[in-house]
Amino acid sequence: MRPGHFIAVEGPIGAGKTTLASMLAEELHLPIIKEIVEENPFLDKFYHNIDEWSFQLEMFFLCNRYKQLEDTGLKYLEKQQPVISDYHIYKNLIFAMRTLKGIKREKYQQIYHLLTDDLPKPNMIVYIRANLETLLERIEKRARPFEKAIDPAYLQQLIEDYDTAMNSLAEREPSTKIITINGSEIDFVENRKQFEHIASQVKELIS
Repeated sequence: MRPGHFIAVEGPIGAGKTTLASMLAEELHLPIIKEIVEENPFLDKFYHNIDEWSFQLEMFFLCNRYKQLEDTGLKYLEKQQPVISDYHIYKNLIFAMRTLKGIKREKYQQIYHLLTDDLPKPNMIVYIRANLETLLERIEKRARPFEKAIDPAYLQQLIEDYDTAMNSLAEREPSTKIITINGSEIDFVENRKQFEHIASQVKELIS
């Protein structure tokens, strides 16, 4: 495994990012960085009124992820220690560009680039794609109270936004390796062979 390798697992809400990242971390014996979600005090308000609370929500996430990635660089990557994360900082733009409008969007973009342009970025992404039905089933199964109010139309738009974002990253950062998984057909939790296939792809690319 190449020293200092930074792997991110990404996908829309309910795709299984944290689960897969945790499984890969255990399989590859890597430390894991998990995003802060439920601690965001604006989540419940956001899902009930996106326009009213989107800026506060996104700024909370951005500041927390900025601190996490700053620490990741100091604690692991600068010491040539590979690490895995259950998000890519680029997700902040995916969500913010969908929910923010006008001057708030402009301010957010400026702050985002100011904070993140010099942060360490993953050089490998495991991207979990999944259809709306799959995401809704998984969201219902994990039963987070604040997710009960998610609008399926918003979730469907996120699916499309993620596809666009991953294509953009592939073009803008050609050195970043992207492994795409069909999360609606592959059950990496219940099917060990399917998980091992994913893990072998990651091992091959980082060895």
